[in-house]
Amino acid sequence: MSKKRRQRGSRTHGGGTHKNRRGAGHRGGRGAAGRSKHEFHNYGPLGKHGFKRPEASKADVLEVTVQKLDEDAALYAADGLAEADGDAYVIDARDVVDGGYDADVVKVLGGGQVRRELRVTADAFTAGAVELIEEAGGEAALSERAEAAADETEDTSDDEADEA
Repeated sequence: MSKKRRQRGSRTHGGGTHKNRRGAGHRGGRGAAGRSKHEFHNYGPLGKHGFKRPEASKADVLEVTVQKLDEDAALYAADGLAEADGDAYVIDARDVVDGGYDADVVKVLGGGQVRRELRVTADAFTAGAVELIEEAGGEAALSERAEAAADETEDTSDDEADEA
């Protein structure tokens, strides 16, 4: 039954007593009135809360799946973005990802199936991606950029160990 039918015969139609719907007093004012006083509880918390990580410390990571590399390997080779080496395809992940050279890190993710032998060079790989590439007879190699970053972190950790 509709609300209109239910309220037939009701004098105030759910509005309380006959006085309640006269002005805006019953609802505490019109619109946003009272937000700094009696309706303050309707506001969210004011001020700053929590920690905001500095933008400079965030790495711009672009990702590509092994399955996409596998499916599009022939297209990449035709476009000159990869090389066909016998049955294998030699792919640099930075070449095939949109904006790959602008990103700090290009990471290859696992998932899906790999049917071709791929030799992939990237800044980072997930364990699943390495496993899929190697199962298909390919190899996953870290880029020079990633190796340089790894050497740099090793040097700093050695310095810290010497100081301690």
